[in-house]
Amino acid sequence: MDAFEVVQWVLRIVLAVVFVAMGALHFVPKVARGMGAMIPPGIKGTGIRSARSLVIISGIAEILGGIGLLAPWMPVRFAAGIGLIALLIAVFPANAYAARHPDRFGPMAVPLVPRAIGQVVLAALVLVAAI
Repeated sequence: MDAFEVVQWVLRIVLAVVFVAMGALHFVPKVARGMGAMIPPGIKGTGIRSARSLVIISGIAEILGGIGLLAPWMPVRFAAGIGLIALLIAVFPANAYAARHPDRFGPMAVPLVPRAIGQVVLAALVLVAAI
């Protein structure tokens, strides 16, 4: 195993832990309510688009994506990585909404520019881990 492969393996483990832990938080009632409140009103709806459903679906996706990064088969890892990147894009409107309402969301309201930069860096790390 060369140095890049070691870095990739460590990165996969770290990202898997982060995504699985964040996904699990979607099922902690108080945290899930906060996440649901971050979903912009124009996105919320009823049924599958209800805030609660979206929080549950994104939590499951984070957990499965995190686990997928640990798969020994490259196609599975790559699919998990692409799914996680798509998820990062999908949840960005909620993060942007929270950033515009820091009085309501407190520490979850990371300012928009640092949040956007962080999401891009995280997506790049996911891609490196997944290949």
